Amino acid sequence: MLSSVELCAGAGGQALGLEQAGFAHECVAEIDKDACATLRLNRPEWNVWEGDIKNFDASAYKSVDIVAGGLPCPPFSVAGKQLGERDERNLFPAALDIIDEIRPGAIMIENVRGFLGPVFEDYREELRSKLHALGYKADWQLLNASSFGVPQLRPRVVIVAIRHAFVEHFKWPDPITHEPPTVGETLFDLMAENGWTGAHSWAQQANTIAPTIVGGSKKHGGPDLGPTRAKRAWEAIGVNGKTIAAEAPDRDFTGMPRLTVPMVARIQGFPDDWKFSGKKTAAYRQVGNAFPPPVARAVAAELSHALMAKDRIYQVRTVA
Repeated sequence: MLSSVELCAGAGGQALGLEQAGFAHECVAEIDKDACATLRLNRPEWNVWEGDIKNFDASAYKSVDIVAGGLPCPPFSVAGKQLGERDERNLFPAALDIIDEIRPGAIMIENVRGFLGPVFEDYREELRSKLHALGYKADWQLLNASSFGVPQLRPRVVIVAIRHAFVEHFKWPDPITHEPPTVGETLFDLMAENGWTGAHSWAQQANTIAPTIVGGSKKHGGPDLGPTRAKRAWEAIGVNGKTIAAEAPDRDFTGMPRLTVPMVARIQGFPDDWKFSGKKTAAYRQVGNAFPPPVARAVAAELSHALMAKDRIYQVRTVA
């Protein structure tokens, strides 16, 4: 089994996708206490390191196959000031130091679409150059979660860097050939779990995929489904996006229902048995900021194939 170290793991979306692709986690690192509690709650056997990755000691993990991570998005988000390398939250330098020490076979980093903006062209090329100097060929793609069966668009940049010996064996994952499920199809049973008589009609109306789930930050507001434009998109589907509900609608509920944390988690691609620690606001933010596990699994599966293909070829040649 291939091994990994996960940086800025959050609530475990990417780590779960890697696990589903066959990677065993040597360590998952995360600074947020509620997210760490979520990781320990769902995978008590994982080695969860709680703290700032600037202080992470990578010396014990020099043999791992992949270093993955969901580095903070605000430095590159169009919703922020896009300070990039000048943003104190930019953890690419810390991640590069860890990669330099571990020297894994491959690297997988998730970030926001804004990373591909023209303003960061020089920064991207500098990153490519630094990874090349460490022995990697880097590439990045904008992947939509809906292309991998997740019922929301959610465009995210995935940066992949592979040691030159493995490059020829890697390809980006192919998207699914069918439409992802609609919000209504995805959430009908959860909306109806308290006997809501309007659940069937609501599900028929919610006949499209969801807008991108927005996690928000600790500095701004409580749990809602994003800025005004996003709330309007949710309203068009039949969802009140102003707040998150504690439970599904009751039998005689009238009006526009709100989503619960488990509903948002399912839209994000988490399995129903993945639980989130903390109060409603903290739990929602963990879900909203997560990398959808199905997308992480699809990319990680191709990386697994690339890393193992060279060994298989070597074994065949040795036997011959």
